[in-house]
Amino acid sequence: MTLAGKRVLLIVAGGIAAYKALALIRLLRGAGCGVTCVLTRAGAQFVTPLSLQALSESKVYTDIFSLTDESEMGHIQLSRAADLLVVVPATADLLAKMAAGLADDLASTVLLATDKKVLVAPAMNVRMWQHPATAANMATLAARGVAVVGPDEGAMACNEFGPGRLAEPPAILAAIARLLAPAPQPLAGRHALVTSGPTHEPIDPVRYLANRSSGKQGHAIAAALAALGARVTLVSGPVAIADPPGVRVVRVETAAAMLAACQAALPADVAVCAAAVADWRMANPAAGKIKKIPGAAPPVLALVPNPDILATLCAPGPARPRLVIGFAAETAELRANAEAKRARKGCDWIVANDVSPETGIMGGDDNAVHLITAEGTEDWPRLPKSEVATRLAARIAAALA
Repeated sequence: MTLAGKRVLLIVAGGIAAYKALALIRLLRGAGCGVTCVLTRAGAQFVTPLSLQALSESKVYTDIFSLTDESEMGHIQLSRAADLLVVVPATADLLAKMAAGLADDLASTVLLATDKKVLVAPAMNVRMWQHPATAANMATLAARGVAVVGPDEGAMACNEFGPGRLAEPPAILAAIARLLAPAPQPLAGRHALVTSGPTHEPIDPVRYLANRSSGKQGHAIAAALAALGARVTLVSGPVAIADPPGVRVVRVETAAAMLAACQAALPADVAVCAAAVADWRMANPAAGKIKKIPGAAPPVLALVPNPDILATLCAPGPARPRLVIGFAAETAELRANAEAKRARKGCDWIVANDVSPETGIMGGDDNAVHLITAEGTEDWPRLPKSEVATRLAARIAAALA
């Protein structure tokens, strides 16, 4: 990998993961990339300016009120002299400042003054990462075009486990390379519609029918299509994961709302229906909470079919996308059921996967799929859902070429 001639402004914030910034600098310099560092006051509690300077072979900046630098508006020069700004680690505090447009130190001022692309690598306690405030801040930054790498899931210094670990330096380097030496954009000018996650069908104001879909595969597909240059509309049911960067997200609850959002998003060149839409809904959801009455029989839940989103998008007509792809999540007779579904719905491709509990696929991070088309079936190995998405996006780009 070469980044020769490129320059990165690396902002190191205050978190135990700040030490990984040192390894990242080594990787960047090894790839021929110039590195200038901005170290926050909190970041200096974990790494020293001297260590950053020794590895980057460049001056380290810490103070917005440095008279020498600010006599020439140093924070403006810093914010615009680099090809890319990278925040490692991106703490909850600094992400909140970025989202709110605050500028009370050198790091936040540089981020507010820049006209260059910004990449953040979040790292924080799992509860902080999952807090609605952080989720809202990440959504705001994504809508502004800020790129994100990570966080990873695993054990943390605070002895908790979950998402919030800083992405490893090689992964951050790869994300930097994608931004500074972007891949071809074969889907530029194309509009992709993607559905993701479950739907929630209300039983009463506090209960609903749902399924175990996490939305990880659909969201990964949306991100992969956007990475190839597509304009992506992601219609998502209720999920607990971050929005993909550079994607327009429409949030819905029910199958009916998802169908309406999909129809409103048309026309599209490709539609990928990865959402696990509930097959049925309550015929008449209760207006108030259904009470348990001692000695009485359980209530009878009268169900009616939900609208068929995939079949609707596949219907012949001027609004039909050129390529419509469905998903078949099965627990038995996978291939036979998936092939029958493709014929019944009228879609071009079906991505079939076994979601039996022992596979760990439903809600997990990996997937093992079979791509079924009119030409035959491709059996893909078990892969991370992000890699499945990358492969599928490449196939879509080739089909639309």
